Amino acid sequence: MPIATPEVYNEMLDRAKAGKFAYPAINVTSTQTLHAALRGFAEAESDGIIQISTGGAEFLGGQYSKEMVTGSVALAEFAHIVAKKYDITVALHTDHCPKDKLDGYVRPLLAVSEERVARGENPLFQSHMWDGSAETLADNLSIAQELLERARAAKIILEVEITPTGGEEDGVSHEINDSLYTTVDDAIRTVEALGLGEKGRYLLAASFGNVHGVYKPGNVVLRPELLKELNEGVAAKYGKASPFDFVFHGGSGSTEAEIALALDNGVVKMNIDTDTQYAFTRPVADHMFRNYDGVLKVDGEVGSKKTYDPRTWGKLAEASMAARVTEACANLRSTGTKLK
Repeated sequence: MPIATPEVYNEMLDRAKAGKFAYPAINVTSTQTLHAALRGFAEAESDGIIQISTGGAEFLGGQYSKEMVTGSVALAEFAHIVAKKYDITVALHTDHCPKDKLDGYVRPLLAVSEERVARGENPLFQSHMWDGSAETLADNLSIAQELLERARAAKIILEVEITPTGGEEDGVSHEINDSLYTTVDDAIRTVEALGLGEKGRYLLAASFGNVHGVYKPGNVVLRPELLKELNEGVAAKYGKASPFDFVFHGGSGSTEAEIALALDNGVVKMNIDTDTQYAFTRPVADHMFRNYDGVLKVDGEVGSKKTYDPRTWGKLAEASMAARVTEACANLRSTGTKLK
């Protein structure tokens, strides 16, 4: 069962929460980065999450049409086939989708899974993200209600982002300021709109100073202890301990201590993109610099097919990214936790 069923995905998240570990959620943009992520999970003996952003979906759709649904469906179908060769379980997820792209991305993908479930099959993706952080909280939660109802019916988990994550990702940007911290009132309003699981399970991307991209130490002030405050604030009103399954966005460059505290406070999923992008590209750059006269036809020469063959530098890129995924599993305490 390489691609998690809805039941298994729920079990994965429950196990992570109970065990105070999280799954690395690795953004992929090609079949090769998909293999790198799967390889990294397998080498760490960890289950995990594979995700595709709107920008990644456009890239997968090809530069001729940049069709997001085509690209994401194609890679998901590919993953269902090749993941069988890896001795771990993964869930497929779509990352950040703002309001102006819902009709071109998440809603059509929900329809794909609705049709599959109606035929007695499992959904194509196991979870989708609605990023309403650029909207007012009222509008954000109103749309989330509609999406959660459809997701629940299709056996899919919804991820919501209720307050901004700083920095920029796929054209959505937020300033780095005090709005990057979710309040207990924000969390209570979320529960009032989305419930505590009875309306469908959802993951909560709360903000505790997170910033997309990569920054030098000291530029970002993370407060992972805030997640405990959100859980306790909601628990005090509704009587349910640790009500939220938190997602850690914008974690590149975070310290091990910050990650550990976030895990202790309920994070079950951590997005990793910037670091794996660099891990994938770094050995390619090294190869090109070291073999410039082979990858280029310099001064009328013919170059070296063995050095410009994409398989040559592609293998290096896959190995490097896989190693970074394995490192992420160690940081998130998921190493060795795969479902038996």
